[in-house]
Amino acid sequence: MNSVSFISSLPVVALAVPVAMVVACLFGPVRRRIPDWLGWAPVPALAAAILTAGYPPLVLEWAPYRLMIELDAPGAMLLGTAALLWIAAGVYAGGFLQGTPHREKFAVAWLLTLTGSLGIFLAADLSLFLLFYALVSLPAYGLIVHDGTATARRAGAIYLGFALLGEGLLLLAFVLLAAQPHGGTLRIVDVVTAMSVSPSRGVILALLIAGFGMKMALLPLHVWLPLAHAAAPMPASAVLSGAVVKVGLIGLIRFLPLGVALPDWGHALVGVGLTGAFFGVAVGITQANPKSVLAYSSVSQMGFLASLIGMGWSAGDGSVVQVAAFYAAHHVLVKGALFLAIGVADVVGQNRFSSAVLWPAALIALGLAGLPLTGGALAKLAAKGPLGYGMVGTLGAWSAAGTALLMLHFLRCLAAKANPEGKTAASVRLVLPWWGMVVAALTVPWALFPRVGLGTIAEAITPAALGKVLWPLVVGGLLALGLRRWGSRLPEIPNGDVAALGGGISRAAAGIGTELERADQWVRRWPVAGISLVVVAVALSAAMLATR
Repeated sequence: MNSVSFISSLPVVALAVPVAMVVACLFGPVRRRIPDWLGWAPVPALAAAILTAGYPPLVLEWAPYRLMIELDAPGAMLLGTAALLWIAAGVYAGGFLQGTPHREKFAVAWLLTLTGSLGIFLAADLSLFLLFYALVSLPAYGLIVHDGTATARRAGAIYLGFALLGEGLLLLAFVLLAAQPHGGTLRIVDVVTAMSVSPSRGVILALLIAGFGMKMALLPLHVWLPLAHAAAPMPASAVLSGAVVKVGLIGLIRFLPLGVALPDWGHALVGVGLTGAFFGVAVGITQANPKSVLAYSSVSQMGFLASLIGMGWSAGDGSVVQVAAFYAAHHVLVKGALFLAIGVADVVGQNRFSSAVLWPAALIALGLAGLPLTGGALAKLAAKGPLGYGMVGTLGAWSAAGTALLMLHFLRCLAAKANPEGKTAASVRLVLPWWGMVVAALTVPWALFPRVGLGTIAEAITPAALGKVLWPLVVGGLLALGLRRWGSRLPEIPNGDVAALGGGISRAAAGIGTELERADQWVRRWPVAGISLVVVAVALSAAMLATR
């Protein structure tokens, strides 16, 4: 095999490695070692993201099926940063789970979710996309309920209810897409082109936005996210908030006809997105648990991304895809790192907390708000073009001030939760991944920014460019001083907001997963869980293929 053939096959290798590790779990001696090897599983995906972007699609022929894998620039950015997070979180998980029960079950759920999370950025046809979407959605239930507490089971049931509802909406949308005249292929770009002139376009778009919006935690479909992130073990929270929610984003990027100007749909998405951006901040500042604060930050950031896509869509500007992918790639690195920081704060102890956790966390957390000379400043500058300088651009800048406020609140909560004594066991396996993610969050965006054509480094560090991202930080800092002074007067909003305040809504969402939860002891045996989740995912994909 020559070097070109090897490089072009890397996407297949990236998917084969975690699947092979799942199969290896069938053998007891190997299964007991798998939790220590989780960090190696995404390495081929990182290599694929670096080396294979722009290669022709890889077609897998298994008559009568024709499956396609392709990696374009937006997919490569998200695949590469997601792989970095999965590597760091996998190493972290090996140390975090050391000596805990059910670590082998956790590893199987982790590997299945990882397979879906990587594959979703590579899938170029409807069938593979649906298969990987199911894999990234369903096994994540095992990560959320791993601790086995009542809180974790409730969060898992609500998550599963939303996941299954989202799967159903997307399956219906995909069936409608496949039923259109599209030249006999299920390639995503072909069916999206056909949808642009389809009489069913409105119905399909509504189903797609609702289905992907649930995974992306767009308001008001967000309630599962803060509950799931607070309940899941720390490494699982990192990948759920950093990488898994980007599955919804890549869905919008892949399936919305962003190159066709649809102002009504675009403006509606902008409205929903900006409302979520401010809602996430408003509820997040009432939370005391740093994991809950970060979860609501993700609600806010995903809302901002939706508004970014909506503005591009309203103008028919397909280049917004590059900007959205770059912004999301930075969020993957920062949000994953900040979740790891919470666990590291419990390890290092009060003596080393400021130098080892607090100041690095402050640097990358404020980067989300556009702190000058961080990757976040580049992301905010890139977003200013699609957002414009009208009302939406102004609201986007104010949302950055809200992000600064929320991140400063997070840092206060993180400091309050720091362990005064710390631990020594497994500390290196927790601290090293954290520092690796900090370095990645600070450096990777600077390497990507000129490479993907968003601008030059010289343009990004001019006084005018720095000034554009600086004033929201100043405003956010002033608001944080006010929050510290008068924050006790804010109402106490429980984690999960609508789900916690509206008992009927919570019961309805949880009810979808009730029967599965009753069978928890059977389903969560690792061999049964692994096989059943794969069967469900394959069945959903087969349903899609049957529409050909």
